[in-house]
Amino acid sequence: MTAQAPTAPAVSHGRLVPVTVHFDDLDALGLLHNARYPLLVERAWTELWQEHGVRFDGDWAAAGDACNAVKELRVTYEAPVTSPGTYAVHLWLERLGTTGLTYGFRFCSADGTRTYAHGSRVLVRLDAATLRPAPWSETFRAAGRELLRPAD
Repeated sequence: MTAQAPTAPAVSHGRLVPVTVHFDDLDALGLLHNARYPLLVERAWTELWQEHGVRFDGDWAAAGDACNAVKELRVTYEAPVTSPGTYAVHLWLERLGTTGLTYGFRFCSADGTRTYAHGSRVLVRLDAATLRPAPWSETFRAAGRELLRPAD
């Protein structure tokens, strides 16, 4: 008998990235602390973009598309996470502009079927020297197009 690798849960758009909630992520009530949701989403995005060669290694001038700033963050909490373990973050792009983007996310069960929180975040790509908006590279845009949510 040959063991098969588990298949990734299917999502209609974007990607489902596994994340781990540790005991020390929980608050005094035993719930995932509200500030941990954006942190875990950020870690999932970092993992996803690193697969496409987008990373920050300490040099803003060389960071390229990793040189960006958050303009807006919105999170809605649907149900409490009450235990450590493996969960997932469902990530997708809502909009990919010339210098900015809006991404959507769901913090969910590992199989993607239960949503604990959802939201969106707006990022602006910055020029490292001026800190003014700058265009995303074509390589970044190509990877981003694969993550765009289809129009309803």
